[in-house]
Amino acid sequence: MLRTALAAALLLATAARAGQTGPAAHVAPDSPRAALAAFLDHGHEGKFAEAARSLQLPPETPAEEGTRLARRLLFVLDHYILFDFSQISGESEGRQDDGLTPDTEEIGHITLRSGVEEPVRLVRVEAGGARWLFSAATVARTDKWFSTLRDRWILERLPVALLHAGPLDILYWQWLALPLLLLVAWFLGFFLARITRAILARLVAKTEATWDDAVLARIGGPLTLAWLIGVAFALLPLIGLPAAEEAFARSVLGTGLFVVFFWALLRSVDVFIQVVQESDWTSEHEAARSLLPLGGRVIKVVVLVLALVTALSSLGFPVGSLLAGLGIGGLALALAAQKSVENLVGAFSIGMDQPFKEGDFIKVGDHSGYVESIGLRSTRIRTLDRTLVTIPNGHISEQRVECFAPRDRVRLTLTVGLEYGAKREQMLSVLEGFEHVMRSHPRCWPDTVVARFAGLGESSLDIEVLCWCNSSNYDEFRAFRQEVLLGFMEVVEKAGCGFAFPTRTVHMFEHD
Repeated sequence: MLRTALAAALLLATAARAGQTGPAAHVAPDSPRAALAAFLDHGHEGKFAEAARSLQLPPETPAEEGTRLARRLLFVLDHYILFDFSQISGESEGRQDDGLTPDTEEIGHITLRSGVEEPVRLVRVEAGGARWLFSAATVARTDKWFSTLRDRWILERLPVALLHAGPLDILYWQWLALPLLLLVAWFLGFFLARITRAILARLVAKTEATWDDAVLARIGGPLTLAWLIGVAFALLPLIGLPAAEEAFARSVLGTGLFVVFFWALLRSVDVFIQVVQESDWTSEHEAARSLLPLGGRVIKVVVLVLALVTALSSLGFPVGSLLAGLGIGGLALALAAQKSVENLVGAFSIGMDQPFKEGDFIKVGDHSGYVESIGLRSTRIRTLDRTLVTIPNGHISEQRVECFAPRDRVRLTLTVGLEYGAKREQMLSVLEGFEHVMRSHPRCWPDTVVARFAGLGESSLDIEVLCWCNSSNYDEFRAFRQEVLLGFMEVVEKAGCGFAFPTRTVHMFEHD
C-alpha cells in the first residue's frame, strides 16, 4: 500500500542520512514498527480478521468482536494520526529511553475535541512467541474514539467492499463521495454567489462612484469559486478522509482561496486602469495616459507571478530555493533574452515619448496603418488592406515613425495643366477662378491659398495649386478635394479652354 511504501522510502532516506557513520537501518520482524505496518496493511486490504490478531483482546473474545474493533481502530488511526515510521522503533525490544516500561511502546496519541490527548500504545507479549500488540487500554478506548468521527454513521452502514482502501489509501466510498461533494459545493456556491452579488449590488447602487459597480460586474467568477471552496471546507469533514489526505485537501482548498483573491485582483486591474484614465489627473498628464494600457499589462504579469509563488508556497513547495535558483539562472536568462528586454524597454520608451498612441494612423518604414495595440514585446498595426503587421518595439524605437494623428489639417497640392492654346486673359480668369473656388469652400484654411502660373511644360501651361483642408479627418479631406476639383473643372469650362494631356508635336522640314 502507498502508506507502507512511503514508510519504506522514509526508512531508506533515514539510512542514507546515516551514511558512513553506521550500518544501514534494520527493521526486525517482531518490532513495533513491523507490527504497526502489518496492522495497517491488513486493514487497508480489508483483511480485518487478520488485523484483529494485532489487538490485545481478552481471552475467548468472539472473532466478530475482534474484527469490529480492528476496523474501528483502523478508521480512528487513519483519521487522527499521520505516522512517521522513522520515529517508531525497528528493534525487537522497542525503545528503552522513552520513560515507559520496557514492554510498552507509544506510537502516537489521539487529540480529542476537548484538547485531551490519549496515548496509542503497543505492548510486547510472549504468548505464542514474542510480538507487539495494541494494548488492552488502547483497544478499550477504540469505541470512544470511533464515536468522535463525523463519518461513523456511514462507516457502520456501507458494504464491506466500499470500505476497502483504494488509490492513495482513500476508501472506495470516499472516492465516490468526493465528486458528489464537489457537485453539491458548486451548486450551493453558485446559488450563494448570486445572493451575495444581489446584496452587494444594492449596496453599491447607493454610492455615487461607478468603479464599484464595474468591479462587482467582473468578480462573478471569483465569488462563485470562493463560495464553492467555503462549502467544500464545511462538507469535507463529513467524508472522514485520513489525516494526511484531509490535510492535503485542506491545503489545496486553501490554495484555492489564494487563487480567488488573485483572480479577483486580476479582474479589477482593468477597472483600476479605466478609473485612472477618466481621472482629472490623467487629463493633465498626457504621458501618463499613453502608459496606462502598458502599465495595466505589467500589473497583470506581476499579479500572475505573485499568485504562482503564493500557490506553490501554500502547497509546501520550497519557494525560497526556487527563487534562489532563478537568481542563479538570472544571468543566463538575461543573456538569452536580450531581444525581449530590448523590446520591453522599447515599449516603455514609446509610452514615455508618445510618438503615437493606440488608434493613431502611423507609418513605420514600408508599413502604414492604424495602431491596434502596444504590447510588452511588439506593436500591432492594422493596415489599409486590413492585414495585421506586428513590429517589435525595439525595432520601432530605432525607426523613423511618421504619425498622422497630431496634424490639424491636410494639404492639397497639385499641378493643373492647361492646353497651349489658352490666351493670357483665359489664364488670368482660370487663376482667379481657382482661388475663388478654394477660398469659398467652408473647409478651406484661408491663411494659405495658392493658385499661380508656374511654368511652361512640355505639353501644358502648368498652374501650381496649394491649399489646406481645415480638418484632420481623411474622409472629410477626400470630400473637400473632390468638391475643389469639380470647381476647377467648371472654371476651366467657363474660361473656354481645356485641360492638357501629354502630347508632342513633331515638325519635319524637307531640305532640297
